[in-house]
Amino acid sequence: MKNTLSYIKSNKDSFLNELVELLKIPSVSADPAYAKDVKVTAEFLATEFTRMKLDEVEVIETEGHPIVYAEKIIDISLPTVLVYGHYDVQPADPIELWDSPPFEPVIKKTEIHPEGAIFARGACDDKGQMYMHVKAVDAMMKSNELACNVKFMIEGEEEVGSANLEAFIKANVEKLTADVILVSDTGMIDNNTPSITTGLRGLSYVEVEVTGPNRDLHSGLYGGAVANPINILTKMIASLQDEDNHITIPNFYDDVEELSLDERAEMAKAPFSEEAYKKSIDINSVYGEKGYTTNERASIRPTLDVNGIWGGYTGEGAKTVIASKAYAKISMRLVPNQDPTKITNLFKAHFESIVPKGASVKVTPHHGGEPSVTQIDSIEYKAASLALEESFGKKPIPV
Repeated sequence: MKNTLSYIKSNKDSFLNELVELLKIPSVSADPAYAKDVKVTAEFLATEFTRMKLDEVEVIETEGHPIVYAEKIIDISLPTVLVYGHYDVQPADPIELWDSPPFEPVIKKTEIHPEGAIFARGACDDKGQMYMHVKAVDAMMKSNELACNVKFMIEGEEEVGSANLEAFIKANVEKLTADVILVSDTGMIDNNTPSITTGLRGLSYVEVEVTGPNRDLHSGLYGGAVANPINILTKMIASLQDEDNHITIPNFYDDVEELSLDERAEMAKAPFSEEAYKKSIDINSVYGEKGYTTNERASIRPTLDVNGIWGGYTGEGAKTVIASKAYAKISMRLVPNQDPTKITNLFKAHFESIVPKGASVKVTPHHGGEPSVTQIDSIEYKAASLALEESFGKKPIPV
């Protein structure tokens, strides 16, 4: 790969400029107002794949946002790597908390990034990682050092649950056939400690709506005499976890894979500074399920989190109102053997059972995902491990 590395070094600035142009496009998949920008981003990638002279470059329409597909088959007897990524990004709200506009990329040095880093929406989820693979293949092709077949499947709906991805995969099994799938929409332990993500928690995501009176009421006339949906909702949510932060939904933990003490000891070997962790997000104490470490809480244990909650009057000044409705969005991260559909049904049944008289509740399931774990004794993992070891000078840690 000597020629490839030389090519990358000499073309670093142009690669960086291309990424900056990609980051400028506000490809927010959740907001219909950005639908045209999402389509422009797909076309941007297709144009780049065509310029690279990849085969079968396609922008494939779905019921939602398009999927970009491209491939380079150099020898059918060689292994094939399918690179998955996504070009859509999450909404940048709240905008006022950004130090610079989210779609105007800037490069600046920080304590965490002394050599400088790009700050923009999508810089590390997932345009940065995805485009890294695009440029790696570009460099290997230009240097005549591409050693395997490569396929790209880059979607535009990851941030909204990949609703149309499953149907696309089922309809294109032969097209997508590969020996290994490479995903870099993850992270590393730190800049000096290489790691490979070998497991991802699954997801159950729901929206809840609590209704009390048939219209907003004046708290001076009705306060204390009718059910207040916001009060009720907060109490219902608070009851979902006990004093040890253990989730109280019946049968929630039935299928949870419990790691042995030996396996947990292996996990504990990964370098981790709790003080640095707290400093990085400006908290004075960690928090979570009793009996587990910070790393365990964030990986091998399921969770329940409120992602948004609203209702009533939230404008300037005061308005003494008892709202008719209150809402929340709730996500549950799942671990191996937990089925997202089953967990969603358990949540729905439990949440509906605890609403008090005087109010009603509606639970709307959104998207979910299966948890997944990859074995570390495979040829594919060993190849990835060797590549990172050559780059960093030390073996990566499976996470």
